[in-house]
Amino acid sequence: MSDTILETEGLTREFSGFVAVDSVDLRVKKGTIHALIGPNGAGKTTCFNLLTSFLPATKGRIRFKGRDITGMKPAMVARLGLIRSFQISAVFPHLTVLENVRLALQRARGASFDFWRSEDVLTRYHDRARELIADVGLAGIEESVVADLPYGHKRALEIATTLALDPEMMLLDEPTAGMAHGDVDRIVELIQRVRVGRTILMVEHNLSVVEGLCDTITVLTRGKVLAEGDYATVSKNPEVIAAYLGSADA
Repeated sequence: MSDTILETEGLTREFSGFVAVDSVDLRVKKGTIHALIGPNGAGKTTCFNLLTSFLPATKGRIRFKGRDITGMKPAMVARLGLIRSFQISAVFPHLTVLENVRLALQRARGASFDFWRSEDVLTRYHDRARELIADVGLAGIEESVVADLPYGHKRALEIATTLALDPEMMLLDEPTAGMAHGDVDRIVELIQRVRVGRTILMVEHNLSVVEGLCDTITVLTRGKVLAEGDYATVSKNPEVIAAYLGSADA
């Protein structure tokens, strides 16, 4: 289908006989925010690892923009425009906010030897880096060392470094995990802003975030797709309710 940007057919991953992802058929429409939810151990993060080739699939196919990317190296998947952020913040803690985003811009342009060039050459990345920093609500703290930032600001910075790679589709792994209520609201607003012109697939445990943010929700349990639809549909599904009963993450 022309409006499908990412799809899987029979996607399966086994670990020594344990099936972590079991014949998952996923369709993500271009321009939408699509969530993967489910109890702990449902296979959500494993599915992310398969989509971005951090793990090879045991069986099944993955297509991005109509191209079969099954088994492709992670760096090539990223170059095609499918970029992932991680559950644990993946920024350099002892560099400044500006330096982190600038490094991401250098990587996006393939400028691997810029580390050896003069500071004057590197300043050409500053304007775009400052724009991205402002886009994620961190204007005014460009020179702050990342280790000194609140957790919510670090997650916002990670999204800025992901945006620096100019992704057509972003995979966000639990973007609000471990956050206080105020930080959750900031990240939700940020995701709403950066979705323009992009597709987002996200793993998220906070169901109130999913309810207000996502167009489509796929519910996984024991590696299988249990239900799919908008929040109103899946939240009333008796099987989904049963899957979440007794789960600390529900």
